Amino acid sequence: HKKLFALYTRPPVEHMKRFYWAEGRDAPGALKEINCIRRDYRRNKVKPIDMRLLDLLYALDRKLETRQPFHIICGYRSPATNEYLREHSAGVAKHSMHMQAKAVDVRIPGCRLVALQRAALALRDGGVGIYPVSEFVHVDVGRVRQWRFPARNRSPRPTHTPPRALQLAGGLNTHPTFSSHLPRGTVLQPRVDCPLGGVH
Repeated sequence: HKKLFALYTRPPVEHMKRFYWAEGRDAPGALKEINCIRRDYRRNKVKPIDMRLLDLLYALDRKLETRQPFHIICGYRSPATNEYLREHSAGVAKHSMHMQAKAVDVRIPGCRLVALQRAALALRDGGVGIYPVSEFVHVDVGRVRQWRFPARNRSPRPTHTPPRALQLAGGLNTHPTFSSHLPRGTVLQPRVDCPLGGVH
């Protein structure tokens, strides 16, 4: 029996399609390549992936019956990168499972985000978060739980001034900022972060 799936990431643009497990054994060469492709590219740091996460992606690939590769939005995060993202965006956990190489944010070309989320939830093998604005689904091998970011009940944006997007390097998260030229007396709503369990 063999386990095969494909990965793709940008930036930088890298891709692979390999058997990571065959005849009852891990494939060291493939694991090294997988660890490299899902590294923290901001700091060029590598951490060996939790094998349970690979098995989860393999099961997800088989459930969806797709021939498209997983597009990795975020794989491993070094503590320094995680802290940077916490300071500059919302929805990033202080003790993120990305730092333990036990989580990955993905999308699949041609696969609706909701379909990917439902397939991951059906496996009941860890955490699943859907990020419609940034267009990815987070999966991890922690306890079974689910969330959506931003939450459906987050406070509405002011309608009298158009929001502009602040895109972080790597396209991980998109969050609104507002013009400082607002009418006198305007009260801005505070940023609403993820509900409990809704950070990754």
